[in-house]
Amino acid sequence: MNYLLPLLSVLLGYIIALVLKPKNKTNLKLLLAFSGSFLLSLTVMHLLPEIYESHGHVIEGSHNHNAGIFIMLGILFQIILEFFSKGAEHGHVHGHPNMSHIPWLLFISLCIHAFLEGFPVGHNHDNLALGIAIHHLPIAIILTTFFINSHLNKQAIFAFMLTFALMTPLGTFASDYLTGLNEYHNEITAIVIGILFHISSTIIFESSEGHKFNIAKVSMIVLGIALAYFL
Repeated sequence: MNYLLPLLSVLLGYIIALVLKPKNKTNLKLLLAFSGSFLLSLTVMHLLPEIYESHGHVIEGSHNHNAGIFIMLGILFQIILEFFSKGAEHGHVHGHPNMSHIPWLLFISLCIHAFLEGFPVGHNHDNLALGIAIHHLPIAIILTTFFINSHLNKQAIFAFMLTFALMTPLGTFASDYLTGLNEYHNEITAIVIGILFHISSTIIFESSEGHKFNIAKVSMIVLGIALAYFL
């Protein structure tokens, strides 16, 4: 399921956008708020304590010295990625009336982001796979709708979304089977924590107009926190 959940969520989002053509942005924003809250809560409650616990012990062969530095590097790295993706990781896309080819900078930055997200999933973080799946569902809907409205051809849209869907499982696969990466598991996970901090907090504050909170949004955020707590 660690491999399937992130893959299927993107494909489901692609199908929803293609078939249902959702026009209600409010529902998508509420789903984004829930996904951001859930992902941030999983990061704070599960990934972060594990990393600092690892750094609190002397681990033979470990190159970890300061988890905080790697977390801040992750935040910085995500900021750099967003110069190219224009914030597509948190559902913030800007289009062109007509798009004749795949936007490669957007494509590459999104794939790097999704690949790195898959790395901690390979180390018994089943709940994180669910969190990433919930995070990717509205993003996939928004991206597919954006490409359709930009008149990108259907084959290019499918190729983009399928590749995006495969990136997180590939990151998990690399974590599971590339033993050389496991030596740097804590560093990479700390970088991913920084990425998730940036993405999830941005989603929470950008998912309503004018960055204003309302009852529906707060309810979705509380629901995301509660679900992460009880998992």
